[in-house]
Amino acid sequence: MGSAVSPADGARAEPESLLDVLARRGLPRVVRSVRYHRPRGPFCGVGDCTGCLVRADGRPNVRACRLPYSPTLRLGRGNGWPSDAFDLLAGFDVAYPHGIDTLHGFRRPAWARGLYQRVVRRLAGYSAAPAVSVGQGPLPDPIVRDAEVVVIGAGAEGRAAADRLAERGIRSVVLDRRSAALPSDRWELIAGATASFLPPPAAGVRPYTVLAVREPGTGVLVRARAVIVATGSYDAALGFEGNDRPGVVAADLGLRWARDGRRSPLRRAVVVGGGTRAAEVVERLGRSVAAVIAPGEIGPDVVARASAVGAALYPRSLLLRALGRRRVRAVELRPRGRDGRMAVPCDGIVLAQRRLPHGQLLAQAGARTVWDPGRNGTVAQAGPRGATTVAGLFVAGSAGPTGAGGAAVRGADAADAAAEGAAPFAPTPGGTAPPPGDLEGYYRELLREPRRGKWVACPCEDVLLDEVERASADGYTGIEVVKRYTGLGTGLCQGRYCLPEAAIVLGLLERRPPSEVGSITPRPPAVPASLAALAALAPECAGEAVVE
Repeated sequence: MGSAVSPADGARAEPESLLDVLARRGLPRVVRSVRYHRPRGPFCGVGDCTGCLVRADGRPNVRACRLPYSPTLRLGRGNGWPSDAFDLLAGFDVAYPHGIDTLHGFRRPAWARGLYQRVVRRLAGYSAAPAVSVGQGPLPDPIVRDAEVVVIGAGAEGRAAADRLAERGIRSVVLDRRSAALPSDRWELIAGATASFLPPPAAGVRPYTVLAVREPGTGVLVRARAVIVATGSYDAALGFEGNDRPGVVAADLGLRWARDGRRSPLRRAVVVGGGTRAAEVVERLGRSVAAVIAPGEIGPDVVARASAVGAALYPRSLLLRALGRRRVRAVELRPRGRDGRMAVPCDGIVLAQRRLPHGQLLAQAGARTVWDPGRNGTVAQAGPRGATTVAGLFVAGSAGPTGAGGAAVRGADAADAAAEGAAPFAPTPGGTAPPPGDLEGYYRELLREPRRGKWVACPCEDVLLDEVERASADGYTGIEVVKRYTGLGTGLCQGRYCLPEAAIVLGLLERRPPSEVGSITPRPPAVPASLAALAALAPECAGEAVVE
């Protein structure tokens, strides 16, 4: 895993992906949602969401943003029936405006249950099973290493950690999901390998066993004495009506489309956010930005850059809904605390209001996490030099908490702590409750607005906000219980994009702070992993408890 690709971040230019090629022809729409078959477009651009899944050379559910383009690629039909362009199953979107009750529905009359099951099987899922020929032949040889320290992420902080370890005479292994990450003669880089399993430490000289997958099917196993997680951060989602429409993208993808002088498929975008990230997006997209909307105030850097390209400014505004069916055509908004709705024509919404840490591997290893009202998300607790609550597990950069003044732990500091075998962090018990985050007031006001269409609380599983509200009204409390009842957060993204917003909304519904709503237990793999790659590692894992 790692942060955004840039030469300054220790990476060459990434090879052109299938998604990049598709974006030249306009906004890609390659998949439909699993329950209502609503048209979907790519959202994150970094391989974590389900918006760009394609069937490539017989393999289903391949992320187009991670698939290097080849003119020989054979793309097949996804989950539309009879075709993706003309999908009769999209009628469920109209027939069930407030959601399908999958727990109690489709049960009566009893004689029709067989038909119901066939319809539901046709409705659900992203694609058909793999072609018979896919995966035949011998499994590729796995990559197995023993190391003193494994660093996950070859961004700026990960590379700094590996360099400091080298200075101390410790040669480390670095994993990074980007195939274009730059190697070094001071440490071993395994590029294009996505770390998927980080179990809690076991007994032994090297208590950590990290499992990763190098696409398309090579397993990677690294045993280490200590682990430094430097997986960076990602742009968070934002809830509103129509938030799953094609054209709603994270800033990660908006910046990817505009890099290297490329022309973005978004020609008249609305940028959501008022801070540093929004300023970066406005700078990169230039005159393709029609307006900037912010839940709070808009910073001076954003004002200056927006004014230079003639973009309108809407500070302290509610983003009520995205208008348009097959893609975004406009946004409807109103000033917070006042009347006066307005529609702003646009062809895209770029979410750049806040970034959250890639902390799934840390939580998987047993590190204690807490709600951070400043970031409006869950972060791992760590000490001044990156030591987490688990012995031998360290965090560096924006994957971890920020200290005084907003500075994250440097990679070199985490490396020193790992080399010296620093004790695990011991949080101080008690303390005062954190003050409410800025988004709590925003959502409190937004939830009072009348709803005309679907607000999708979990895009991976097509769980609606209406369903979450009904579950809360029926007495289901806490995010773990609501997850089990509705399916919220159980999709391929492992809750990265839905759970932070859901924690805030549930806190408002249950009249308690998000920190008391709880969090889910991230299940391995942290990102989807090839079973063939993991099967190849089976002999190496014999006798080791690497999977729950």
